[in-house]
Amino acid sequence: MKRIASGGLTLLTYVIAILFFFPILWIFITGFKSESEAINIPPSLFFKPSLENFEIVWQAGIGGFFANSVVVTVVSTVIALLLGVPAAYALALLKVKRKNDILFWMISTRFLPVAGIIIPLYLLFKNVNLLDSLPALILLYAGMNIPLIVWMMRSFFNDVSYEIIEATQVDGASGLQSFFKVVLPLVRPGLVSTALLSMVFAWNEFFFAVSLSYTNAATLPVYMASYMTQEGLFWAKMSAAASISIFPVIILGWFTQKQLVRGLTMGAVKG
Repeated sequence: MKRIASGGLTLLTYVIAILFFFPILWIFITGFKSESEAINIPPSLFFKPSLENFEIVWQAGIGGFFANSVVVTVVSTVIALLLGVPAAYALALLKVKRKNDILFWMISTRFLPVAGIIIPLYLLFKNVNLLDSLPALILLYAGMNIPLIVWMMRSFFNDVSYEIIEATQVDGASGLQSFFKVVLPLVRPGLVSTALLSMVFAWNEFFFAVSLSYTNAATLPVYMASYMTQEGLFWAKMSAAASISIFPVIILGWFTQKQLVRGLTMGAVKG
């Protein structure tokens, strides 16, 4: 009976995994179709694959948008980690007045509807000449991810016993030495998963990018939206661009999957 139940759960897991992965697989396949084949109803399962759409999007300059996404994602994540991790450490292990109020204020910034703050942000960046610039998106994405990093990393730091920190200080370590040489290695899986989630959020962000950038700082999501025109939707070319956009995230997730799963099950899900 246990074997049947175990087999059933395994089969159910595979079915759910396939359902989640199928849209990505379909996008990838559609990128190799012609525009007419991409909109066929019912969808054509047998077709002559072609790299034409990938060549078109590459010649259209997707490399520049890809570079913008990489710069914005990496730099904003590094800035958010440099500010968010020490804040989470202080809120978890040090005596801070009204820390629960501070945490609630941080997470409440995530409750704001982005459409409600886009006009003040647009006017602000316009007045300081940062519209359509990478620094504007970097600052915005870093600020957007800091509350997430603080909340996730605080739950990981809560699992670290303060007696360990006291023991390192008795041995002569300073506060910074105990933080970098003892505490951070203990929460490394959580740090990796937090950094990866922040990078994914920044990589996929569309609303701010399309509202505050035009050509110089436009990212990959903005470029993909350019195939939604008044003349119609170019599904095959959009799928080719989406495949190029998804590929780095899948590769990054594949190489960090052990750290990611360990980090997410270590403390982040505790809230």
